[in-house]
Amino acid sequence: MGILEKIQEIELEMTRTQKNKATEYHLGQLKCKLAKLRTELQAPATKGEKGEGFEVQKYGDGRVALIGFPSVGKSSLLQLLTGTESEVAAYEFTTLTCIPGVIHYNDSKIQLLDLPGIIEGAAEGKGRGRQVIAVCKSADLLLMVLDATKPWSHKEILTRELEAVGMRLNREPPNIYFKKKKTGGISVNSTLQLTNLDDKMITRILQEYKIHNCELLFKEDSTVDDLIDMIEGNRRYVKCLYVYNKVDMVSLEEVEEIARTPNHIPISCHMKLNLDGLLEKIWDMMALVRVYTKRIGAKPDFEQPVVLTKDRGGTTVDALCAQGSVCSGRELCAHMLRPNLGSDGQLYRELVVARFAASQSWNISYRAWRRSPTIPDSYATHPPRNPPEGDHLPAEISTFFLSPSPSSCIHKTLSKEFKYGLVWGTSSKHYPQRCGLIHNLEDEDVVQIVKKKVRTDADGRGRFKTTSDKPARIADREKKAPLKT
Repeated sequence: MGILEKIQEIELEMTRTQKNKATEYHLGQLKCKLAKLRTELQAPATKGEKGEGFEVQKYGDGRVALIGFPSVGKSSLLQLLTGTESEVAAYEFTTLTCIPGVIHYNDSKIQLLDLPGIIEGAAEGKGRGRQVIAVCKSADLLLMVLDATKPWSHKEILTRELEAVGMRLNREPPNIYFKKKKTGGISVNSTLQLTNLDDKMITRILQEYKIHNCELLFKEDSTVDDLIDMIEGNRRYVKCLYVYNKVDMVSLEEVEEIARTPNHIPISCHMKLNLDGLLEKIWDMMALVRVYTKRIGAKPDFEQPVVLTKDRGGTTVDALCAQGSVCSGRELCAHMLRPNLGSDGQLYRELVVARFAASQSWNISYRAWRRSPTIPDSYATHPPRNPPEGDHLPAEISTFFLSPSPSSCIHKTLSKEFKYGLVWGTSSKHYPQRCGLIHNLEDEDVVQIVKKKVRTDADGRGRFKTTSDKPARIADREKKAPLKT
């Protein structure tokens, strides 16, 4: 009997079993077996040829994926929000691959992915559903596009397919402390009364996973599913926004019902209705934080903010130091062009400038260009000394260059040389507020980083720089120097 047959048999047994006090332990064991089988089903095959997936290179400050049934308006929505051309037709399965686009909103770049439509049974591999859902796991936000003229049960079907592969929509990870031990048995404690679990149920679930010595601390009223998700450890908690398209074909009462439901928004791609509201909702759910940098004695740079998010490193000053560097595009472009000049430097200079002007690329290096697998061997081993003929570059070369956000210009030693920071904005109590690395930033804050003083010493071997970590003299401590702004 295969894995799918075992899953169907357990699901059938669960539907036939009545839920009461006498059967709750048996149902808990069935849920454990079902979770283990689904995890085994998702495991990659050890034999066979590697199939082609839908994954694309990450770009921008966040990633949003469009998922839904075929012919619900995903490609039309991609064209309206990003301007990217995607084939649109009146038949199903028009989109057969992943088509990326970029949303420019509030000085940030959000990557939008148009995925092929999935059908019921996608978690079991029907219609290449596993490849589509695998891309959804890498997204920061899901847009579940639904047809307003179809039944509401379509949302439940898609939610069930996503949860079957370990995705949890609009939920937080269970607040449970778990630690395995070698001896001592099972120790269960809680900070509040558990209404859905008892010691017998917890012991049976742990024994199903062959865990006989551990320490558990429940900090919330958890359920059997929460305990299983915590033990499995491979769940993906993603925010989801339910987008109902074609609302111009339903009544006003239905539109009002959709609008009042949390995490639901009605739109119409044909009439271009409520697209601005959709962008605002995406921005609010992604919780992106724009931080403007400032040099000492200069005005803040309000043109190129560093975008932070809780899912990608956090929103603290430490995350800003690890992600952003204060430098302008001209300085960075000149810095990258300088080492590439030579007998064949004309080609490299033209490539970098062309990509920088077209898409404001900030992360291009000559060394990575030569190692790129997308460039033919003739270019990698013997770079041409003259630019290619014609106005356009070869496709093999132009497809390699990516365009990360300005935050990819990183100064790796900024956190080590950090002394203090000055913050202007809603996260500060006064202007400016002196803060450390653990200070949480908010949207549109202005930050100025002050580094430690560097002492320059000299000896017989030359000059070198060292960062002074010694305490200051008592006379210097008593001085109250003004903040350098």
